[in-house]
Amino acid sequence: MSGGPLAGIRVVDLTTVVVGPTATLFLADYGADVIKVESPGGDLLRTLGGRSKSGQLSGKFTHFNRNKRSIVLDLKQKKAMEALHKLLETADVFIANIRPAALERLGLGTEALRTRHKRLIVCNLMGFGRDGRYAERPAYDSIIQGMSGVAACNARIFGEPKFVPMVMMDHTVGLIATQCILAALFHREKTGEGQAIEVPMFENAASFVLVEHMGDHTFVPPLGDWGDRRVLDPLAQPIATKDGWICVSANTDGQAFALFDAIGRPELKTDPKFNSVKARYANVREYFSIRAEGLKQKTSAEWLDILEKADVPAGRVHSIDTLTEDEHLHDVGFFRKVEHPVEGTKYELNNPNKFSAGLRDEQTVAPNLGADSVAILTELGYPKAEIDEMVSSKITADGRR
Repeated sequence: MSGGPLAGIRVVDLTTVVVGPTATLFLADYGADVIKVESPGGDLLRTLGGRSKSGQLSGKFTHFNRNKRSIVLDLKQKKAMEALHKLLETADVFIANIRPAALERLGLGTEALRTRHKRLIVCNLMGFGRDGRYAERPAYDSIIQGMSGVAACNARIFGEPKFVPMVMMDHTVGLIATQCILAALFHREKTGEGQAIEVPMFENAASFVLVEHMGDHTFVPPLGDWGDRRVLDPLAQPIATKDGWICVSANTDGQAFALFDAIGRPELKTDPKFNSVKARYANVREYFSIRAEGLKQKTSAEWLDILEKADVPAGRVHSIDTLTEDEHLHDVGFFRKVEHPVEGTKYELNNPNKFSAGLRDEQTVAPNLGADSVAILTELGYPKAEIDEMVSSKITADGRR
């Protein structure tokens, strides 16, 4: 296993479900040796993420955990904790999404780890920052969507709060954690020093919402209402055509004027309500109503052809199943069909980002629970007899069996 910008970096991954595995997915794709440390029961997403042939490798789990290795360690047992610390001695990064108090009880608090492993970068993903009153509350994506205002943004459109039907904040905060870890690795490259990173979901989600929707309340006193009216307007949605739906986003004057020409309303280019970005923003409901009425005239295919020629941003509205058939995604090799040793034939999603020097040389499928326990313990210097004893004592598990 080699190649990629993070070749030679080892990450000990004590995360589960989505937010942490998102962070380590990208580190793994970029060449890091990500070792997923799992309890004997395994990551909840192995079964929470849907059905599988084996019952332990849901489709969702396989996508978040490609290019990783799995070791089972029952950290309630002393010998498992000793093995974890041996592993940490070889690691560059430790990442966990366990609440701070629970990590402290395990002896894996930030200060304890940094005292014992000087160059280690310790990244704690948590629901809420440790200095606030919510610090020890449990959290999942839906809780954060509700508390951060994401669900309430939908109330402006639909009349009641609604979640985005994806674990959006898990994805977002996971990627922020990846960014933080990369910055810390760069800092260590310059200084030789490890450091601690705290990545709270609530605060990051609040920032995500407020940088966009604090709006006129950014100023004291406020200059107007909360929110970006362009994206909170009920008509800021896919637009019905003669036979389906398309997305159109004509923001610049050039794009808006080309759209007015396309729908047969050239006079709007000189209308003071629509002849500038500022004017269209002030009259966004009327602008969107005109847009919606105009696009009813032709089919989706006709509009996409017309708007592409006019250089107006537009696209079809995919369903999940038609997305997998998108010609562009197949052009760029987004999908890959592989043989999984446990699940059989399955689809993998390739990392969409390109590096001139390449990503990792070997692309591996998500591991069976404990598939690499024996190999990793052997790498750490444990003799076969001792590993066998650890397996029989349920300190670890041999997922090859």
